[in-house]
Amino acid sequence: MSSILTTAQQRYTTKAFDASKRISDAQMVEIETLLRLAPSSINSQPWHFVIAGTETGKALVAQGTTGAYASNAPKVLNASHVVVLCTRMELNGEYLQRVIDQEDVDGRIANEAAKLATYKGRSLFLNLHRFQYRDLQHWADKQVYLALGTLLLGVAAMGIDACPIEGFDNALLDEALGLRDKGLSSTVVVALGYRSESDANAKLPKSRFPAERVITRI
Repeated sequence: MSSILTTAQQRYTTKAFDASKRISDAQMVEIETLLRLAPSSINSQPWHFVIAGTETGKALVAQGTTGAYASNAPKVLNASHVVVLCTRMELNGEYLQRVIDQEDVDGRIANEAAKLATYKGRSLFLNLHRFQYRDLQHWADKQVYLALGTLLLGVAAMGIDACPIEGFDNALLDEALGLRDKGLSSTVVVALGYRSESDANAKLPKSRFPAERVITRI
């Protein structure tokens, strides 16, 4: 089995973290790079990542885990770091231009004519989602989940445990982090760190449907 398959087999959703163990600063730099390098449709990158690595920061994130979501609070508070993956609420021409300008700086665009053609082509695609499908925000959320997948597999390869969390109050978390004023909204939260010996999920075998159930070969 290749190393990436071994990682996929061994990773699991950590339910309890050892609050005494911390991810190193060097590893956090790698994790930030993983997030930045995540794929997205038309390189749209419609995301922003809030990383809480202090007790104060984690307490802010935990404000979204109240009421019905209270069981997720210990995961947030005991983790080494918590990543809030946010979706940009407005994907307009100005934002698209910033994406293409960055590609130009990075050497992906040959000349001004190519830059204009790139802008026009991607505008057509965005407008298709905005006006015909009317699912632009949902489409943007799906790109954020591509970053989530990159993060989960990437940190597992680094020997770091993770717990993706959808059980939180989006409105409360957005308010606590001041996201709406920045044109962002929280989409999914990931607690990162190292498993506690009390984590019962670590002792359970992985369970997935067999290949014959989920794969059709044609």
